[in-house]
Amino acid sequence: MKRLLLLMSVLSLIAGVAQAQRADNYPPKDKTIKIDSTNLPIVWIDVNGAMILKDERITARMKIIHNGEGQLNYGDTVAHPGQRIDYEGYIAIRYRGNSSFSHSRKPYSFRPLDKPLEEGGEKKKVKILGMGKDNNWALLAPYSDRSMIHDMLAYNLARPWMEYAPQGRHCELFLDGIYYGVYVLTEVVSKGKHRLNLDDPGTEGDELTGGYIMEVDRYEPPVYISSYNPVNNAGAVVSNKYVYFQYNSPDYEDMEESQINYIKGRIREMENAFASSDYCNPETGYRRHIDVMNFIDYQLAQELARNVDAYRFSVKLFKRRDSVDPRFKLALWDLDLGYGTPYYSGAWRSDGWSYLLNDTLIADNNSILIPFWWYKLNNDPEYTAALKDRWAQYRRANIHEDSVMAEIDSMVTRLTAVGAVDRNSRAWPRWGIYVWPNHYVSSSYEDEINHLKQWLHERIAWMDEQLGFDPVERGDVNGDGHVNITDVTTLINYLLSGDAEGIHLNAADCNEDGFINIGDVTALINLLLTST
Repeated sequence: MKRLLLLMSVLSLIAGVAQAQRADNYPPKDKTIKIDSTNLPIVWIDVNGAMILKDERITARMKIIHNGEGQLNYGDTVAHPGQRIDYEGYIAIRYRGNSSFSHSRKPYSFRPLDKPLEEGGEKKKVKILGMGKDNNWALLAPYSDRSMIHDMLAYNLARPWMEYAPQGRHCELFLDGIYYGVYVLTEVVSKGKHRLNLDDPGTEGDELTGGYIMEVDRYEPPVYISSYNPVNNAGAVVSNKYVYFQYNSPDYEDMEESQINYIKGRIREMENAFASSDYCNPETGYRRHIDVMNFIDYQLAQELARNVDAYRFSVKLFKRRDSVDPRFKLALWDLDLGYGTPYYSGAWRSDGWSYLLNDTLIADNNSILIPFWWYKLNNDPEYTAALKDRWAQYRRANIHEDSVMAEIDSMVTRLTAVGAVDRNSRAWPRWGIYVWPNHYVSSSYEDEINHLKQWLHERIAWMDEQLGFDPVERGDVNGDGHVNITDVTTLINYLLSGDAEGIHLNAADCNEDGFINIGDVTALINLLLTST
């Protein structure tokens, strides 16, 4: 009996410690950090000491100061009155995330309210930091991503190509007056005029056919369990693993039985088409069910990041009404564990495809594998040819390596210019310290960014090789990174001598007719004349 009482006392003490930790909402060790000035928006959240929960929202007050792009924001509002308030009002807040919630610093989900929940408050749509009106927002807490830019880098690079990619803004957060560091206030993938502009589904006819958002993710009931198991890298069925579809929008509780049956049926039809022996048939195969270019754009974004969670977690699958577009499409979400972050499943490497991770995940005894469609897609010669063509388009546009590095530099400058990174590092010391699941333990923010850039340099080069893209620009005959009169001279000398040393033959085919001759000299001169 005494041992039982002692055990109960220990359990009670543990529960009390856990409750105390949650009651003060997991603050940083250093609670004294203040902001004199910052170029980032300042977000204040006040819960009056209440405990924020993960599965239930509580009422809080939010105030965001943002004096405008290029202007400073001041933490002392008494000494600096009259600052621009971007949003002020009630919100319903809760913790969010799965693996991200396991870290010391927690992410949040919040919805603006017209009044407190206790007074019957209803969610309302508001515009925040220049992002379109909506009632569903997140505050992401970059922790294992020490660069603090992974998600936004992925979304910004994908935005020109995909129908929708979430927008976000770095900010500095105070909770009940305590500095919590740099967060990303971001849109989430949801239904809305400024997000996925989907109609609410009806119960019959064309209205029944859209719009819906489903999500491939963990087993968190209610879920639809796919009729098809994942496959390994040889295409063999892995019979003890399953693929789960969560109901994102509408909420399962709000759906009519006809709507549930409809969207399950459409997913089943899509997967049946992929499973067919004639799945590549343009009339009867998978192309009737998915927007192929959208899937290609999604795959390239995931592969550029080599996201270990790609295809199996946070896969936002949406569908409009048949009268608008009967095909399934994908939207990006949750790439913080990309860009060589994790130590496991070889995901830290800059080579290898994420869609082929299944064998490694099986060896690691991971319970969530990649749906079989990705194996089928990447074994369709027409799909892979289109994938290669699309990569070439990317590389000639905003995935040109200089453009990618400029995107990184822009965000890094924003985070370092007025001390946000330094304040965040004081609140959450991580340099030289292992943080799960990092493979690389960086010694400083500069070291982290240099490592990210080097990894991306290697990743882009590997993808170029695999997808058959020559990064040398058309007309850059001598490969010095510039197209100018020297290239004309180099091309003429090559035509006269036949000596190909130092010549980039793909770049020398300036008129892209498959031959190198005097016509390419003319095309190169015209290229120079039209570009000046």
